[in-house]
Amino acid sequence: METELTLRVDGATHHLPVDTRTSLLDALRQRLGATSPKKGCDHGQCGACTVLVGGRRILACLALAVAHDGAEVTTAAGLAPGLDEDHPVHRAFVDNDALQCGFCTPGQVCSAVGVLDELERGWPSAATADLAGGPDLGDPHTVDREIAERMSGNLCRCGAYKGIRAAVAQAGGFAGEVRR
Repeated sequence: METELTLRVDGATHHLPVDTRTSLLDALRQRLGATSPKKGCDHGQCGACTVLVGGRRILACLALAVAHDGAEVTTAAGLAPGLDEDHPVHRAFVDNDALQCGFCTPGQVCSAVGVLDELERGWPSAATADLAGGPDLGDPHTVDREIAERMSGNLCRCGAYKGIRAAVAQAGGFAGEVRR
């Protein structure tokens, strides 16, 4: 069964007919030509398909496109403020050598943006000692544990995890506080 839906992707509005079983990832890649989110495992285990929907990170391979009709979707390609400008997370990834083959990088970048928003809001994670008080971002070891825990859903086959954690810390203003 097909239905018409509207997605606003990286600032552009798209109206498209889709089969109701189509994942958001397939709608983005196959119907709209967005190549930033990658199809890695297609089971929600690698994080290569991570995008931001309404500012929150989701795994696009596990989301039905019809469930996000009218949503604002941001991919890593849509984060840059302009053609000649980098998003602070993009810049931090380059500065910290947080990419190697690059396949996972768009998902890592979107997840990092989501992680920084979660930290700014004081949302706890499994690594947060005081769930009621939120993460203690004044402690360098806590910052490192929080970033590692929150980014754990994004896999990197090249093993650039130290650089990725350092990049997230830099973009969040915690530079120098991640164990290398």
